[in-house]
Amino acid sequence: MPYTPGNAKNGAKLFKTRCAQCHTLEEGAANKVGPNLHGLFGRKTGQVEGFKYTEANKKAGVTWSEDTLFDYLENPKKFIKGTSMAFAGFKKEKERNDVIAHLKESC
Repeated sequence: MPYTPGNAKNGAKLFKTRCAQCHTLEEGAANKVGPNLHGLFGRKTGQVEGFKYTEANKKAGVTWSEDTLFDYLENPKKFIKGTSMAFAGFKKEKERNDVIAHLKESC
């Protein structure tokens, strides 16, 4: 199932509790355990300057869009085999849609 517009307010809460410990959203903010996500949409995997990606991420060649993020966020390790992202994923479609809506507003 593809992305459908979610609730950005709910997505912000999910991001804060499940993503913000590893990722930042603000332009120019530092990378953490995961890369800064500012400018995510339209960017290819493994492209944030200064972040040490796995070879799998560098070579995946995925361009981030609502639909690719929707699939990735369900199970990152299945989507990009060899990624170092430890997050198990958002199994609920609504949660993925909400987080993506928040990212669209914040990135």
